[in-house]
Amino acid sequence: MPASELVERFSHASGPGGQGVNTTDSRVQLSLDLATTTALTETQRARAIERLATRLSGTVITISAAEQRSQRQNRAAARQRLAELLRDAVVPPIMRRATRPTKGSQRRRLEGKRQRSEIKLGRRRPGQE
Repeated sequence: MPASELVERFSHASGPGGQGVNTTDSRVQLSLDLATTTALTETQRARAIERLATRLSGTVITISAAEQRSQRQNRAAARQRLAELLRDAVVPPIMRRATRPTKGSQRRRLEGKRQRSEIKLGRRRPGQE
């Protein structure tokens, strides 16, 4: 991921930090525009935009990190989270290959249908048979 395509914004983070929590900008918001990034091919870009559609604002994905007290650690955490998210989004789908049912499964299916038919035949009124 080219660092020039990432946009970082910093702000005050809530949570631990003592007196420094109100003075240091330790929360990181990392943004990447998926439509213009050179890190993805066209198929990867389309797949990522489709799979991450609920998390996108237009074509921009934003990740926030504020778990650590230091800005440097939050920057690293945000970059790692973005990389994992994109890695999962661009994986090609696993296609199911159609196979024929086995002889045994066909036999079991038909045997089950025969048994069910016998059960229903047994529920009929005795009569003309």
